[in-house]
Amino acid sequence: MARQVELMFTERFKMLRKVVLSCVCLTLLSCVFVQAQPMPREDVVEVPAVGKGLCVSNLFQTNMVLQRSKPIAVWGWAQSGETVTVSFAGQTVTTRAKSDRSWQVTLEAMSASAEAQVMTIKGDTKTLTLDNILIGDVWILGGQSNMEFEIAKVNDGALEIVSANFPQIRLLSMPWGKGFESVKSFERLHEWSAWFSRHFRKGDWDVCTPDTVKEFTAIGYVFGRRVHMATQVPIGLIDTSIGGTTVETWTPRSVLEQIQGEETRNKLQEWKDKIAAYDAQADLKKRIENYERRKQNLANQGNPLPADSQPPSDLLPGPVADKNRPGYCYASVIRPLEGLSVKGAVFHQGYNNCFEGSAGARMYSQIFGKMITAWRSAFKDAHMPFCIMSLCTEGPPQTLENFTESMYNVGPLIREVQYRTFRDFYQAGDKGIGFVSSFDLRKSWYHPQIKIPAGERAAKWALVSQYETLQGRDADLYWLPPTIKEVDMGNGQIRLTMSTAVQTRDDSDGKMMGFAVAGQDRRFYPADIQWGTDGSVDNRNQPRIQRHILMLTSPLVPKPVHFRHAWARNPISNIVNGQGIPLATQRSDDWVLEETPVKVADFDNKTSRQISNEIRKMLRQADMERRIREAEATLAELKPAYEKAQAEMQKGK
Repeated sequence: MARQVELMFTERFKMLRKVVLSCVCLTLLSCVFVQAQPMPREDVVEVPAVGKGLCVSNLFQTNMVLQRSKPIAVWGWAQSGETVTVSFAGQTVTTRAKSDRSWQVTLEAMSASAEAQVMTIKGDTKTLTLDNILIGDVWILGGQSNMEFEIAKVNDGALEIVSANFPQIRLLSMPWGKGFESVKSFERLHEWSAWFSRHFRKGDWDVCTPDTVKEFTAIGYVFGRRVHMATQVPIGLIDTSIGGTTVETWTPRSVLEQIQGEETRNKLQEWKDKIAAYDAQADLKKRIENYERRKQNLANQGNPLPADSQPPSDLLPGPVADKNRPGYCYASVIRPLEGLSVKGAVFHQGYNNCFEGSAGARMYSQIFGKMITAWRSAFKDAHMPFCIMSLCTEGPPQTLENFTESMYNVGPLIREVQYRTFRDFYQAGDKGIGFVSSFDLRKSWYHPQIKIPAGERAAKWALVSQYETLQGRDADLYWLPPTIKEVDMGNGQIRLTMSTAVQTRDDSDGKMMGFAVAGQDRRFYPADIQWGTDGSVDNRNQPRIQRHILMLTSPLVPKPVHFRHAWARNPISNIVNGQGIPLATQRSDDWVLEETPVKVADFDNKTSRQISNEIRKMLRQADMERRIREAEATLAELKPAYEKAQAEMQKGK
């Protein structure tokens, strides 16, 4: 018994240590990315967003890919009134710079071409030449750190890097930009990251090689590689992702201000109050005090600060320049791309919207669909292909031992919104919307390194629905998650009619997992999942199985009224279609996280942490009680056979 207690506390300590380390990492990461200005570096020549005299937006460079089959806008700046002539691929268009120096021309749509071509931009006294330009498909890669995560850090990333000799794939990583002061261009620079204590090259179009791909988004690169290999069309990949960012920062401020949802209105007011309350002088004073305190502590330990160390003297912009200020990242990174002709976008985000409970998930629901529409508007294509990649895993896996406690998490709420948003677009006839689950690509870390399969899933969506390269009667099975078409309740079970046959991922013993059911008491328990039957028998006189029908029951829920599927941050779920595409996170109820199974006593006077602790304790107890009842049922089932065996042994004596 003592040994069991020791093991229990050891495991609890390990879990606590992981949580603490995760929180520390996230806090440091959040602090790091607030740095809006890169540190100067003497050996780097930066190209400003807007140059003097005749210049073109830094989006247009040597080595880039221009979008095929759509008109192509090209823009820049010159002297007011200056005549500007753009020539490319046999087309020549002339315009005159406006009073604010801006100019723009539009080239007619062109077919894909792997032939390197030259663009010239000629002014009154100066000519710019951009060469090695291809015509193909341009994809935007958006989201936060799990999209940003470099190919060098993922499982089998080294193999991808040494194989990355694709001269017709071109790569561009966007810098973080200047927030609401951004113009329709961006700097080309080596951007400083205090998190990694190094500079990252941002803002340059590169030909894809083993050397240039190392720091590029793993999911984005694998997606582009697969699409290029299948289509043989030049591919341009633009990574716009920034770690630790929220959905509201990627949405235009003007769009957010039109949303009437209470949670969105509260978020906007919260930031307005935060900005108004910020005092740069008081912040500087506090940082100086912290510096002096650290200096004294080190001196007391006999470790003085380095001789070149100086107390802070700069006034920081504060929350006005925070990357998660609503609309900030859109203004910083997407606005400089507005008007660019592209093929589509792949978006992978959600982690940083998991910190505000049910209210945060409701806000996500109010914003996410409008963000997608806003991005389509930015790239002037109301039907632009847009693939939603749902929130990835994090933390310990859900098991039958911690099943119910693991359900208390905001992560599945965010995934549910992402899937429901997809279904809303898809059911409205949107041919461009896509969806990819990633919860089954699991690791107990908020940066699971299993990115290559995630990128390939997005590529399967694109190749089936946008390129029609993967064809056939059931081609959608390559990417489209199984859909629950009908829900029927009665006789102590929930009957689900699916859009297609489903199976287990390994299909070894056929035991399906991942659903939970609850009665009116809001207490969820793991469901026993069986395929349905149609009442007939096969040639072996066995019930004929209907693999597109699932029957959900639980001995602990005599009258189930609701179900949830894959409902944990790192869920236990193995139900897939015939091509291995998982059934997405979803539920039939609308119960609030903080009130399931019950609203705790004195709710309004408790912090979210206190509420969470009380409910988790309750759910942990429910898990233990369920396991005891399951053990008792197993013993009762085995008892007759055991007694019979004992009797036979006695007879033998």
